[in-house]
Amino acid sequence: MAELHLPRPDYRIDGFKATTEQTEEGFSSVTLSDDMFLPLVEHHSADGRDSYLLMYDWAAIWDVPGTAEYVTLHISRDDERRTFDFASEAHPTVPLAQNWMIRRGCPDEAVELSSIHWPRPADALTSRLEEQLRVNPDRRYRVVDHHTCHPGPAGLGVEVQVLLHDAAPDSASQPYRLFLEETTEDFRSYTVREGAFATADAAREWALERSCALPPPPSPRPSDGRLSRAARSRSSVTSDAALPTVSLTGAPYRTAAAQARVRRSVS
Repeated sequence: MAELHLPRPDYRIDGFKATTEQTEEGFSSVTLSDDMFLPLVEHHSADGRDSYLLMYDWAAIWDVPGTAEYVTLHISRDDERRTFDFASEAHPTVPLAQNWMIRRGCPDEAVELSSIHWPRPADALTSRLEEQLRVNPDRRYRVVDHHTCHPGPAGLGVEVQVLLHDAAPDSASQPYRLFLEETTEDFRSYTVREGAFATADAAREWALERSCALPPPPSPRPSDGRLSRAARSRSSVTSDAALPTVSLTGAPYRTAAAQARVRRSVS
């Protein structure tokens, strides 16, 4: 494999100390393999107190099958005390990561992907579904589980399954939604499609068997005022540990810190 030469993430913590020893250990764990992080979004507040980063983790390809490949960081600083704290999470898709960043205070317009070569939405439906997820009106969507299938080197394509629970009243009969993201073999574009299921088990069965087309939602979704702006290139969702976890493949969801610990233990 050719050696990767990636731009390093800009944490802007030179001259700062972690607020606690636990914070320092956690940050070191999350960023242990950051030489494999490709920055996709970096936003630093004008007052220097907050930084938001969205990165692709190339090392996730060699982790446990199904591992999420995107990592977000929110770094908050205290200029007077010269300390910093942080929060981090792993996400299966860019839209999920963008929503996480926005919920933590990152401006909407600042979560757009940088101009680097990266897959783009293949059609209008993909853009609409991503915007729908990133805005997540009234926090209607909650992540139940997800799985990333990345066969390996470039040229093989990537598939990501995200199982959500939809709390909207008109989705009561089929509240489980499977969002399927498929990236082309040339890694230039991707599509997102949505399937509706009455139960999480039904969604899991479809994902395993693929005996029919992805069943679409029963009716068009009502428009939301916050979705009237032009669809963006990506979207996002929020996770909720209170919902039951139904594994699509048997691989558990793991945080970015847990991923880093696994990589450290096998190195």
